[in-house]
Amino acid sequence: MSLIESGSWLTLVSMQNHSIPTSSHALKILPAYTGLNSVEDILKSPRARRLLWLEILFNDQFDFKSWQHDPEVQEAYRKACRWFTTYRSVIQSVLPQVSLPSDSEKIDQRDYRTFAEALQFVTHQS
Repeated sequence: MSLIESGSWLTLVSMQNHSIPTSSHALKILPAYTGLNSVEDILKSPRARRLLWLEILFNDQFDFKSWQHDPEVQEAYRKACRWFTTYRSVIQSVLPQVSLPSDSEKIDQRDYRTFAEALQFVTHQS
């Protein structure tokens, strides 16, 4: 299964499991959302960059250190930290291993549906 962004909503669509190759950087979420399998490709796609925070938030295996100096990756990381701080108990009830630093800056509630659908997606994957 995969989630594809259409406008501000995500739509569940069917994908074959073999169409998502294993990434050397342990991408789990964005290949399903975007069909992209590398951080390099994700950073080239405006839509995928807008969703990068979900990979950081829900995938504790994702190693983004090689891109940590990229301003868009830094912003995605901060956004993931804000959402983790706000919804820590919900996230850790599903993914107990996920942990990010606290960031009490306000989250943009317009992203709530994206967050909720991604959480549901990872819940079914774990």
